Amino acid sequence: MIEYNLQTDHIKVKASTVVELNEQFTLITLEGPIDLNVRIIADFDEIDSKYHEVLLNMLTSKYTNQVSFGYNPFSQCLPPKKKKWYQFWKARSFS
Repeated sequence: MIEYNLQTDHIKVKASTVVELNEQFTLITLEGPIDLNVRIIADFDEIDSKYHEVLLNMLTSKYTNQVSFGYNPFSQCLPPKKKKWYQFWKARSFS
């Protein structure tokens, strides 16, 4: 949180760390479809920023059945490097 002192006014500004997931479920009945909208809200304020991506991937995999661990353009996690077929003798290394 940053506090600005403008002579007589004090302003406190906080960056948003709130993540919101929206999901829609539809129940098909004889009377017609029933929609259920679900909102899941998480505040990452108390968590170190280096864990935000991993926690976001955990939330999306749990609640929306989607995850892009390391394969999105903003990811800090790199996907494993694939070896060529003729490099079968090389030991696996993690970087």
